This record gives sequence, structure tokens and C-alpha cells, in this order.
Amino acid sequence: MSGPSSPVVLAGLFLVGVLLVIWCVEVFIEAVAQSAVSLGISGFFLAVVLAGIDLENAVLGVTAAVVDLPDLALGTVFGESLFVLAVAVGLAALLVPFRISVPRAYLLLLVLAPLPAFALSVDGSIGRLEGLALLGLFVPLLSFMFWYERRTETTYLLSTEVEEVVDLEADPKPTAGAADGGDEVVRRGPNLDLDDFVPSFDDRSGHFALGVAVLAVIGMTIGSGITVYSAEGIFVTLGISELAFGATVLSFIASLEELALTVEPVRQDRPAIAVGNVVGSTAFYMTANIGLIAALHPIGTGSDVLTVHWPFLVASLLVVTLILALGRATRLGGLALLGCYAAYWIANYL
Repeated sequence: MSGPSSPVVLAGLFLVGVLLVIWCVEVFIEAVAQSAVSLGISGFFLAVVLAGIDLENAVLGVTAAVVDLPDLALGTVFGESLFVLAVAVGLAALLVPFRISVPRAYLLLLVLAPLPAFALSVDGSIGRLEGLALLGLFVPLLSFMFWYERRTETTYLLSTEVEEVVDLEADPKPTAGAADGGDEVVRRGPNLDLDDFVPSFDDRSGHFALGVAVLAVIGMTIGSGITVYSAEGIFVTLGISELAFGATVLSFIASLEELALTVEPVRQDRPAIAVGNVVGSTAFYMTANIGLIAALHPIGTGSDVLTVHWPFLVASLLVVTLILALGRATRLGGLALLGCYAAYWIANYL
């Protein structure tokens, strides 16, 4: 690999790349939201973009796979999955313990979504055809969630609520809820406003917003290229496994926005949205995300994948499922999840 070899320079480039990706994704989401309103695009599509699909992870994972770094790409899938399950849910429970009634259908979906990827991992690799199968599996899972939401009163994927959460208004005062007839939403705990630097397109046309979305995609591509290039230099210079680096450092930084979509709804007394994000994200990571990476470049799933990454993912998944099944997220449960994530980091560098 040619270019800068100083860890400090590489770390600087890495942070610039990650921040550019995250900022461009946020601009893209804001632009898509406005174009959806202006052009009459389905609100369900908006909800998918905002809550179900983690674009940062997808962009970084695809870039890593394209440049022949499949282990780095696979690491981001496990790392971000663990982050959502252990850190996002754990921090929400620790900061603002909450109660919630989760439909059994979503509990089953949460537990069953990773099983196909695990089954394909047992023989030590996931090939291109298997990746395409996982990618295709996300469509019926998403369709089921939409169908279930339309016939029940849970509204975990209600587009207006998700849009409001992603806006993350800076005003800490109570605000009226958009989807509950005007009832006040009291924000509890610290503010997690992460979008102060994202422009608003409220006064712009839908076509202008779509043009901005295209430019944001170009920015994502540039940022992901910088991130993967510098990440490769870091783990080569420091002698770190690309799988471990992707599962810890890269995924941790790229997943920070997930805190907003999990902790913020709980802080606003709307934990159903947080649960919807956790279920949707887990389904996306374990089907479409890992499937897209494998379709672009076959990935190896032996050694550490089976002995470290899958066991910690399963452990976190079972704890989260138990918490949701009991209907009560406590500080003790939050500490258990955060402890599991800390142990996961340690296990990656042993």
C-alpha cells in the first residue's frame, strides 16, 4: 500500500472519512425526507430509509468488499450489530429505564433473523450465491414488518414519528407529538442532538432535494474510500486484524448515530420506535448487509467469526430478547449489555 504510513496521519484521515460518510448520510436522509413529502413518495419508504437501513454501515462495508478487504467489511456487520443490541439498548436502559410490550412476532423476528447467516457461516465461508440469497431474504422480512404494522396499533415504523425522532430538535422543552393527537412528549435524560450541522430543505422543492441526495451519495462514496484506505493503513501499520478493527473501532464510530434512533425515542417516552429500530437494524445487518458484502466478495467465516463474533452476538441478542419479552428494561440489564460489549472488544484483541 502506498501513501502516508504515520499512524497519526492515518488516524486523521480515518476520522475525516468517517465523519464525511456520516454527514453525507444525514444530508441524504434529510433530502429524501423532504423529497418524499414534496413528491408524494410513500411514507413507508421514508421509514425504511430512516429506521431500518443503516446506510453508513452499508456504504463502508460495500467499499471494503470492493477493494478486496472482506474481513474488514464483515467486521463492520458484527460490530454494528453488537453496537445496536448491546450499546444502544444498554445505554437506553441505563439512562432511562423503560417498560414496553413487544408483539411476539417481533421477538421471533429478532431471534430468527440471524439464523440463515449463521447456518451459512458454519462451513467456513459465505459465497456469492449465498450472499444473494441473504440479500433477497431482507425483502420478505421488511414486507412482513410493513404488513404487520398496517394491521396493528404498534406503529413501530410510523414515518411521521421516525422523522420527528431523526430531526432531534435542539429545544429541550416538551413538544407535541405528531402521531398521538397532540399529547406532550416529555424528554427525559441527556439530549442526543447529533444533527446540528445538517441543512434543512423545508423551503426547497422536491427535485432540488433529490439533487442534493445524489450529491450526498457521491460524498458518501468519497468518504468511504478515504475511510477504508486509511483503515487499511492503520491495521497494517499497527499489526491489527482487519476483522477486529472493523468490528470494534470502525463500527463503533460509524454506529454512533444509532444511539439517537434508540436512546432518543426512549427519552421521549416512545420506546416502541427504539424497538422498531433494533428489530429492523438487526434484520438488515444479518440479511441484506452481510448478503451484499458476500455477493460482491466471498467472505471467510471460520476461526474468530465462529468463536468470538457469533457467540457475543447471540449472547447480546438473547439478553435483549429477554428484556423485551419481560417488558421491562432495567439499569441492571443495561449494565449487562454494556459489559458484554466491553468483553467483546477485549476478546477481539486477545
